[in-house]
Amino acid sequence: MSSCRPALLCLLGVMLAGCNNSSDFADLQSFMDETRAQPKSAIEPLPKFQTFENFVYGVAAMRNPFQPPIKIDLTAKQKGSRDIKPDETRVKQFLEDFNIESFTMVGTLGNAGSQYALVNGANSVHRVRVGDYLGRNHGRIVGIDEGKIEVIEIVPDGEGGWLERPRSLSLKERS
Repeated sequence: MSSCRPALLCLLGVMLAGCNNSSDFADLQSFMDETRAQPKSAIEPLPKFQTFENFVYGVAAMRNPFQPPIKIDLTAKQKGSRDIKPDETRVKQFLEDFNIESFTMVGTLGNAGSQYALVNGANSVHRVRVGDYLGRNHGRIVGIDEGKIEVIEIVPDGEGGWLERPRSLSLKERS
């Protein structure tokens, strides 16, 4: 312990020498005085941003621009029949709550005796067969082929009658 005592006294002396009160910070003090004497500059205001009005792009009632338009012959207006009408007493199937344009055929299952088609729509793939209903216009599936599904829709003619309109869903090839 006696050999550590001189080393501790030497270290204490060096530390006390560092605490000397004579300040040699004259250059730092003059810089600070010059900086405080300069006029204060104004802060630039934030830029004004133009507010934009929200635009709601409502396209629910319009046709899909990526689908080919349905050709309608306006010169020969079809007359509806009062004998043709949808069966309002039957229980609606799940796929009748969606537009037929939202479905795409993705494949077939089974053989010629009991053939099913696979349609993609309503957030999943569904299995349908002849006699099932598809779409909001009372579309009944009347035929299933390897490459397409034949559907007959019953639509109003605007004069109190109903028309049968054929539609088809073609097989969507995988790219």
